[in-house]
Amino acid sequence: MILPRDFSIYMTTDIITVNNLTKKFNGFTAVNNISFTVKKKEVFAFLGPNGAGKTTTIQMLITLLKPTRGEAFIDSFSINHNPEEIRHVIGYVPQMVSVDGTLTAYENLMLMAKLYDIPSKERDKRINEVLEFLELEELSKALVRKFSGGMIRKLEIGQAILHRPPVLFLDEPTSGLDPVARRHIWKHLFELRDTSETTIFFTTHYMEEAEEECDRIAIMHSGNIAAIGTVPELKQKTKSPHATLEDAFIFFTGANLQEGGNLRDVKRARATERRRH
Repeated sequence: MILPRDFSIYMTTDIITVNNLTKKFNGFTAVNNISFTVKKKEVFAFLGPNGAGKTTTIQMLITLLKPTRGEAFIDSFSINHNPEEIRHVIGYVPQMVSVDGTLTAYENLMLMAKLYDIPSKERDKRINEVLEFLELEELSKALVRKFSGGMIRKLEIGQAILHRPPVLFLDEPTSGLDPVARRHIWKHLFELRDTSETTIFFTTHYMEEAEEECDRIAIMHSGNIAAIGTVPELKQKTKSPHATLEDAFIFFTGANLQEGGNLRDVKRARATERRRH
């Protein structure tokens, strides 16, 4: 059943509204009654260790998992009642590699263009625009299996933005990438935010990434949101004049954030990260 849009929500600046969202697996509470909002054009992050509930929350918001209870609205559509509409207004870049190495960059994008039902007369133009935007146009005919980890991630972002969604979800977007590749990825994400007014919602366990790239951060711990705010706000709440974001994380959770190491192979790195959740 398709319910009408909740226009009272749509008239605010919030594009994501989450109310008492909970997910249990066989009695284990992975996400525990969380509530928060995300504004249009905001760069918003879930910061937390593996197993904190970050990925589970994302999967509920993109309608891959049904909540045990609670509700959320994205661009005024309900995740419980309007899953098809939700999927048209979001893009999603998962942890796991989502491109086909036996295809070229262009072929991967064409496949997604068809899955998103982009009109055939617009597909070629959209694909070329995305390739140019991500600085991959010279590699359009190259097999993806020859790409570096950073190139793979850029192509995955390209797949997720072909249909021009107002909200882009990224699960550990720079996991397994070197610092240079990370900077390149964020350069394009900020350009996307600024030129297309895209809201960016990502998960990370990299402290420096959260501090440098976010407008606001939600610290997740054991399925709960321990704190939410800007980096200065989170530091200020520790009452320590020289507090770091790591100090704030420990203050709110009582735990250290284990970042883990990078792996050479991007696919193996993301697979490892996925198994830890």
